[in-house]
Amino acid sequence: MGAEQLSLLPAIDEKQVRNALIKELKVYRALKVKEENRKEQEANDATGLFPSLRNQEVLNELKVRQIERALENSLDEIEQDIIRMKYLTSRVVKDLEVCEELGLKKDRYYKLKKQATFNLSTALGII
Repeated sequence: MGAEQLSLLPAIDEKQVRNALIKELKVYRALKVKEENRKEQEANDATGLFPSLRNQEVLNELKVRQIERALENSLDEIEQDIIRMKYLTSRVVKDLEVCEELGLKKDRYYKLKKQATFNLSTALGII
């Protein structure tokens, strides 16, 4: 069988996986802000400052908790740092900047980034 061995898992489009994950992480950032705003409004007895067109508080809170759990439990510390620095900041961060800040060689950085992307995507059920 050797090289002709059949894979039980279908081929995965890495770019599609990465794009889906990045989209979810951007939504996560927005949901975190929304959650903080809601808590601040409740603490100041000022709920309803903004109109709410959708009532998805429970789903949003669940999504935030599950992404946080996936970040903390499916990734090593260095993988967490890569994901946080690359995708969970309010500014565009280049790979080289993350690589240098973490003191990683390019090859190691890209290997860890790919591994983190797939582990996080698996934990979230994207793949």
